[in-house]
Amino acid sequence: MTIKRTFLLTIGVISFGLGSVGTILPILPTTPFLLLAGYCFAHSSSRFHSWLQNTKIYNFYVADYAKTKAIPRRKKWQILSNIYILMGISVWAAPLTIIKAIIVGLMAFLTFMLFWVIPDQPS
Repeated sequence: MTIKRTFLLTIGVISFGLGSVGTILPILPTTPFLLLAGYCFAHSSSRFHSWLQNTKIYNFYVADYAKTKAIPRRKKWQILSNIYILMGISVWAAPLTIIKAIIVGLMAFLTFMLFWVIPDQPS
């Protein structure tokens, strides 16, 4: 096994782990970590790449975008509702106003990205 392959495989596993934790903890962005894991696995191990593409978390958060560079509007609303619920809890629980403001800013950024940057997939 080459150093590059080992490095990519390691980064892919770490990214998948962080993306998985991000489904529960709103402070970690799930989708970018899963995209990174997909890239790393695609360039290091076809077995891991195939495994990743068959996970529920990948199919919910990334599969549409990875295939078509677009996300169906209905899926965007599902993702956004998850973000708002989990990050809303974080805003409520955060002890510092600056932390609350950062989380609200991140929510606004994610909303902008989902609805104005990432195109809608035709139905």
